[in-house]
Amino acid sequence: MPAEHIPPGTPEWRTADVRRWLDAVPARWAHPLFAFLALAVSVAWEVAAAPVPACTSAEPCGSDWTGLAVAVVLVLSLYWVWRQPRLAIGGLAVTVVALAAEDGVFAFARPSALAYLLAAGFAVAGLVHRLAVAGRQRALALEAAGSAVQRLPDAARTFRRGRLSFVLAAVFLAVAGFGVWQALGVADAYEQRAAEAAHLSGEVTAVDEDEGVLTVTAEGRTRRIETAFPEDFPVGTRVDLVVDGDGAVLVAEPYDAFGWELLVLGGSVAGLAYLANGVTGHLAARRLRREPLPVLHVLVREGEEDGRTYVFAADDTEGRRSVLCFHSLYASEDDEEEEFDEEEFDGNDAASGDDADLRKIADILRGGGPTPPLREAVLYGAPYAGAEVAFVAREDEDDPEVAVECSVTAVKPTLPEWRGRGPQRRERTSPRRSADEIAARMTPTAGPRVWRAHGFSRAIGLGLLLVQGGGVWAALDDGPSWSWLWLVPALPWLLTSVATALTWRITADRDGLWVTGAWRVRRVPWDVITSVRHHEDGIRVGRAKYSSVDLSPTGWAWLERRTGREPGAERVADEVRALLHRPDLRPDAEAGPGRQGMPVGPPLVALTVLWGAAVLLLL
Repeated sequence: MPAEHIPPGTPEWRTADVRRWLDAVPARWAHPLFAFLALAVSVAWEVAAAPVPACTSAEPCGSDWTGLAVAVVLVLSLYWVWRQPRLAIGGLAVTVVALAAEDGVFAFARPSALAYLLAAGFAVAGLVHRLAVAGRQRALALEAAGSAVQRLPDAARTFRRGRLSFVLAAVFLAVAGFGVWQALGVADAYEQRAAEAAHLSGEVTAVDEDEGVLTVTAEGRTRRIETAFPEDFPVGTRVDLVVDGDGAVLVAEPYDAFGWELLVLGGSVAGLAYLANGVTGHLAARRLRREPLPVLHVLVREGEEDGRTYVFAADDTEGRRSVLCFHSLYASEDDEEEEFDEEEFDGNDAASGDDADLRKIADILRGGGPTPPLREAVLYGAPYAGAEVAFVAREDEDDPEVAVECSVTAVKPTLPEWRGRGPQRRERTSPRRSADEIAARMTPTAGPRVWRAHGFSRAIGLGLLLVQGGGVWAALDDGPSWSWLWLVPALPWLLTSVATALTWRITADRDGLWVTGAWRVRRVPWDVITSVRHHEDGIRVGRAKYSSVDLSPTGWAWLERRTGREPGAERVADEVRALLHRPDLRPDAEAGPGRQGMPVGPPLVALTVLWGAAVLLLL
């Protein structure tokens, strides 16, 4: 990087300091997954076990806005355990206080309530530990930076981040407000109806719990009345009715606004989550712009699969071990300073609108391509978990100019916390081998090379086939119903996955690849292939000017590694990539129809239809 773009006195963030920074990671028990699971299980237990007061004429069931607000805080707290530790601590405290306020401290005499209290305590302990660790990482970063401080480059100071978080928050909160309005309208309509209707008292003579219907006899007339809780009204119970012509409802269950209340819950959770993300991002960005920042000389690289920016130690010239990562977007000095309003809230998940950002986003979505090179960079801001940073770097080696990029997501250490804390864990489980290394194990062949579904892949396919068959049986078990709608999105995905996992095939010949998926065989000439890689338990063949050709699933890499095996699809991707870069290893012959493979998606559709017909005939 040009020397004039490196502030004087900027220290290198070297491997020794990086190791200390990476060693300051949360303990395994503090991983948010464990807290989330403990809270989710205890909440489910409490919901199932907690006593529910019966609906009576004296205390009818209606909209419980206080309980709904607590439910919103509870769901948000489960999300904040991952994203907003400070807010999660406050949210969990509110839910515990609400539980105690409803039934008193004796509420925790119930095993389910006590389990939630313990789960909340465990989660808070983990959150406090994570915040303490973030402070330790910040101190280590400041120590590595020393006395070197520098204000942000002008482009970063005028970086206008979008308002996507706040726009989405406004939309979802408006949806929640609409739900409240509709629920209140349902209650008002009942009150008006009850004021003009007749009030009768009757006896329950029959209960249909399956349909949720009571048969009530009042003043010599029998009426069928729907109820949400038929178990609360056994035969012989006296009930009060509000009768309006031929219609009648229980005074104990005056109206049903559950659907609108559910809309309020979903809209409030989503809206407040986006609002919290936007406010947090805005405040962090303001702190970044407010004062001179520590600077560190580092190396950066774009992620191949997720588009994140990965930071490496300045002396890690081979990029063996990344330190931290975040999503970033380019900042431009074209924005006029007077147009920038620091009081304006900017969402922390939004995107800039210039061409460079659009190209970057397109690259993220497209995936593939060669491994991006390491670039020298100057990192502005003390990095720690949850921080905001900016950096200056050249876009490529041949570009004499530098570009400024700002983080649009919080800094995240790249150490997988649940796998241990030793430095040996920071390296990739299966580092990508070079094409020359793979080619050294291969010999040229005259005939086409064929790679096909292996044992693990076929096992995944058979498992998904059982899921598909059981799902069709479950959906058709009760005859025509709304449950059939889930088959519309689920069946195409299951059919594609099953067919691919069972019979995927890649055949390499003189002119290119034959890629057999679930529905067709694609021809991919060598001269249009840009990359071949193992991607999310699948194989992705990148093509110039076209979308990539994907096969997924092609196995289960995680389980294969746990059983001490090399993932089969990863080996296939390595060998095909070696053929791409070493034409001398490519076969001399062309693959005939018998070597190209046959997709089994269409026969599987016919088999599924026959299975569905058989289920309907048997039931």
